[in-house]
Amino acid sequence: MFLKNAWYVACTPDEIADKPLGRQICGERIVFYRAGDGTVAALEDFCPHRGAPLSLGTVRDGHLVCGYHGLTMGANGKCVSMPCQRVGGIPAIRSFPVVERYGFIWVWAGEKEKADPAAIHHLEWADNPAWAYGGGLYHIQCDYRLMIDNLMDLTHETYVHASSIGQPEIEEAPPVTKVDGDTVTTSRFMENIMPPPFWAAALRGNGLADNVLCDRWQICHFTPPSHVMIEVGVAHAGKGGYHAEPEHKAASIVVDFITPETETSIWYFWGMARNFAADDQTLTDTIREGQGRIFSEDLGMLEAQQRNLLTWPERPILKLNIDAGGVQSRRVLDRLIQQQHELTVAN
Repeated sequence: MFLKNAWYVACTPDEIADKPLGRQICGERIVFYRAGDGTVAALEDFCPHRGAPLSLGTVRDGHLVCGYHGLTMGANGKCVSMPCQRVGGIPAIRSFPVVERYGFIWVWAGEKEKADPAAIHHLEWADNPAWAYGGGLYHIQCDYRLMIDNLMDLTHETYVHASSIGQPEIEEAPPVTKVDGDTVTTSRFMENIMPPPFWAAALRGNGLADNVLCDRWQICHFTPPSHVMIEVGVAHAGKGGYHAEPEHKAASIVVDFITPETETSIWYFWGMARNFAADDQTLTDTIREGQGRIFSEDLGMLEAQQRNLLTWPERPILKLNIDAGGVQSRRVLDRLIQQQHELTVAN
């Protein structure tokens, strides 16, 4: 079950630049396109005439034209025209609240009257010229909660990402997990260690020596419905670690928007925001390429994990001390989903 009364990243603007985009989100089949005024519209991906996916159609004069028989839909879900046919009696289809903000298109898959754009988390890095961002999208065959588990426990880096960001010191530093309302934070700090390859390159990108002892940090923040922002970085040892001045460190925010497609598949919008060398596009491209390779390693592991869980659904999954971040995040989700269910039943 999904938390539908929430904002999810649905797509990026370039995905609807030339034609409609069909995407399933929280089990809802939705078509996204640009209306006549330039704003983004989101409709049920179902033509009320014969049930064809509207995402297989075209956009004409700001309206969505079904690619089967030409029925034309407005952004409010009502039919506006059809060749040789009166359309007054054609039933409207569902429209979804949608917002374009921070370089993403957000959709609300739940009750329309509860959609408040102010509830979209502020992303400082997205509209501040002092920050640079690069990212991508993966379609992954796994339960969205498995990805949350993965991101809230970075112990796996030592093994899954051994050649890039992993190092033995990660598992030697115990994580600390705290819950504040609906936000779960898991922190891990490592001192006097050599930077792994990815972070050595980041230090060089910020004009810093990469062959000296460093302090490293990983601070994972989960917020509903399924967003994880991870403060990561390294600083030359003895300069203050996480609190070091910018000239002594390379720090970034790993951006993770996890959008459920079905119970066992997700749209994973990943990226990294940094506030050093923000004008260096080559560095942005290099980091994005490296991060893409890292996340592709997660993809393989998560899909294999999901296959195992589907094969042996009766087998219990252990909860160890390193799992506290994921366990607490699931508890927050379970509570909010239960509240959503109770309100739905009451109404």
